[in-house]
Amino acid sequence: MSSPARFDRGHTDDLMTFLTASPSPYHAVANAAERLEKAGFRQLSETDAWDSGTGGKFVLRGGALIAWYVPEGASAHTPFRIVGAHTDSPNLRVKPLPDMGSQGWRQIAVEIYGGTLLNTWLDRDLGLAGRLTLRDGTERLVNIDRALLRVPQLAVHLDRSVNSDGLKLDKQRHMQPIWGLGDPHEGDLIAFLEEEEGLEHGSVAGWDLMVHSIEPPSYLGRDRELVAGPRMDNLLSVHAGVAALAAVSGTAKLDHIPVLAAFDHEENGSQSDTGADGPLLGNVLERSVFARGGSYEDRARAFAGTICLSSDTGHAVHPNYGERHDPTHHPRANAGPILKVNVNQRYATDGSGRAVFAAACERAGVPWQTFVSNNAMPCGTTIGPITAARHGIQTVDIGVAILSMHSARELCGADDPYLLANALVAFLEG
Repeated sequence: MSSPARFDRGHTDDLMTFLTASPSPYHAVANAAERLEKAGFRQLSETDAWDSGTGGKFVLRGGALIAWYVPEGASAHTPFRIVGAHTDSPNLRVKPLPDMGSQGWRQIAVEIYGGTLLNTWLDRDLGLAGRLTLRDGTERLVNIDRALLRVPQLAVHLDRSVNSDGLKLDKQRHMQPIWGLGDPHEGDLIAFLEEEEGLEHGSVAGWDLMVHSIEPPSYLGRDRELVAGPRMDNLLSVHAGVAALAAVSGTAKLDHIPVLAAFDHEENGSQSDTGADGPLLGNVLERSVFARGGSYEDRARAFAGTICLSSDTGHAVHPNYGERHDPTHHPRANAGPILKVNVNQRYATDGSGRAVFAAACERAGVPWQTFVSNNAMPCGTTIGPITAARHGIQTVDIGVAILSMHSARELCGADDPYLLANALVAFLEG
């Protein structure tokens, strides 16, 4: 029998608030941590010894967060149920020597991060966000959420073939944003950020900065049945995972440990100390086992019984490019989360994983769909296969179907975020 939904359209309202407040992976995990703390979770330091206590716990490292809830009666070999996601999105990131210019325009040197749709960053009002590392080793989040930067497109009068032959952008020459007039001076950008943050001049020793569109998320359409906004890939899943983990913590007797793993650097291969191909998740899960008095045998038993839902956005069928999709698999907006399948292991789903996801959706009363790529089109991938291979745990790839993936502004059905969250609750409850 289906359980009543825990989340409704208010969840989507809250998602838009979360997207606006999370212009970088560092902001995303800080906001997620704040929400978990309000739900009773407490932060652990990786350099401290961990206790065997029950309740909600989390660790932060850079743009990654691992959170888990240890229920009463959990043994050392209690298995985990994991929701996996990622915090990063394709964008433009500031280079180490950012101050540049040409033809009397002051510009900021940027590097292309991930597989972004370059044209979607043109002629947008852009802000700047990320983290500053100070000389004393502390870190400061920074968010200039106003019209600071712009990547201007060449006028059609100077490129008469743009509408017939297509726009051709050189990543180095054409994507450097302007932010003023005059000659560039080394240190200008960082000095500006120090002033904005009330920091002493010269106190910033390092930075991880990126641009973002300052246009807020919004409902779209005659009946407001769609949502347009930035960074849905994949903060939509991070937000749903946080909400689901908070909802199941302390509310039911669990025979497993629910976990949220939100990684950084998925968009460029996950190979970092905060990425899914790094040791972070395995270290946290193992330390959780050992903190409860477990042995390597307990760790092996716990991992053998563990299941992970890798939640990432997928492709909704495009009304103008239907031929690019598989002819028998057409995921649609507001029709529920998607199960992502690829027999070449670009997604980790198999038949038994399908059964796990279907059962969770049935318990939640949530409809669901299946995504498979057109055989003639290359298939993307996720943290799913990486998680399965690195940790030897059963993994299922799922998500929400969207349009304009990797655009500066993406589009999904307004109901799908809370349908996903309800499915995740049912999965974490088991």
